[in-house]
Amino acid sequence: MSLKIAAEVYPKSPSETVMEPLIVVNEYDEDRHKVAVEKLERLCEVGQSGKPSLVTDLMGDPICRIRHFQLHVMLVAEYGEGGEVVGVIRGCVKTVTRGNSVYVKLAYILGLRVSPRHRRFGIGTKLVEHLEEWCKQKGAKYAYMATDCTNEPSVNLFTKKCGYSKFRTLTILVQPVHAHYKPISSNVAVLRLPPRLAGSMYDQLFANSEFYPKDKDSILCNKLNLGTFMAIPKKYFSKCDPKRGILPPSYAILSVWNTKDVFKLQVKGVSPLAHACCVGTRLLDEWMPWLRLPSFPDVFRPFGVYFLYGLHMEGKCGAQLMKCLCAFVHNMGRDGGGCGAIVAELGQRDPVRDVVPHWRKFSWAEDMWCIKNLHKGSSQNSDWFTSRSSSPVIFVDPRDF
Repeated sequence: MSLKIAAEVYPKSPSETVMEPLIVVNEYDEDRHKVAVEKLERLCEVGQSGKPSLVTDLMGDPICRIRHFQLHVMLVAEYGEGGEVVGVIRGCVKTVTRGNSVYVKLAYILGLRVSPRHRRFGIGTKLVEHLEEWCKQKGAKYAYMATDCTNEPSVNLFTKKCGYSKFRTLTILVQPVHAHYKPISSNVAVLRLPPRLAGSMYDQLFANSEFYPKDKDSILCNKLNLGTFMAIPKKYFSKCDPKRGILPPSYAILSVWNTKDVFKLQVKGVSPLAHACCVGTRLLDEWMPWLRLPSFPDVFRPFGVYFLYGLHMEGKCGAQLMKCLCAFVHNMGRDGGGCGAIVAELGQRDPVRDVVPHWRKFSWAEDMWCIKNLHKGSSQNSDWFTSRSSSPVIFVDPRDF
């Protein structure tokens, strides 16, 4: 599979137009492209001069963020006779709910990068178009992407040039992992549910939500899934039997995905004074954990993240039980080593959103999801744009994070 496009440059003389060598788009080949793609990723992650930046280490696996989808692809744009890699994009296709128990085949587009020296030649647009064509061949009816609402270049590319529409806005909540343990009420019991039982419960809880994946069993049984946990009041423990569908009047449930075995994050570009202050809080917390200080996590070395998904709570004690579960996962992260933060992404109408502990300065208030109907002439699924889901919940696939 390949696509050739011409890139125009405008030299000093306005009367001249020079055609650069063609750009060829091909599927990623590990032997040919791996080193060049890693170099491109580093070039694109350099933040503004003098400002902190968040750097992602893909740990030698450029397709790590899509590897766990059955249908996935990575495309590279090669420039000139030497085949210099100047752009990459990743995508996958999955079947998800669009609300009200209706399933649709959906493509997810992520990881678009274009070399700073080759931007404004239309390479990003052509990469998106070529990936969309691949997704349509795999049966996708829609494609969507996610970006921070403040990322104007990304928003403009997809909404103004590629025909995407702003669709849903979610909130990313980040809780640092401190050196001390989080307390958990002695009146609360935390149960670990087997994958089959967790899947059965999720089918009932999220059938009417949006973006609930049909292949949820492959997620729950994946080696990166650290488990599904339920918190219940201990007074109901003897009367509760989730295997038989007997649940207490109040409970909370969530699953944990281990991204630290997929990629690492690191903060760079922080001033020496800020770095020293942050390290100082960490040391003080380690020396005197009984104070339970809100210490700053060690984000200046590569760290991993535990991602929470499938969050749901029921009953008058549901909020408190959800907080206990989040504390339980925090303690897992502290003991697991290398985990710097606990992250959850929730729809803005999801009641769980107001319960999950987080640091506001670490969190994103508006993660924008944009969507496109890949079959414009078809009216079969057009109502997803105009109708409001009966559920306020958006199920965030941990493989998307």
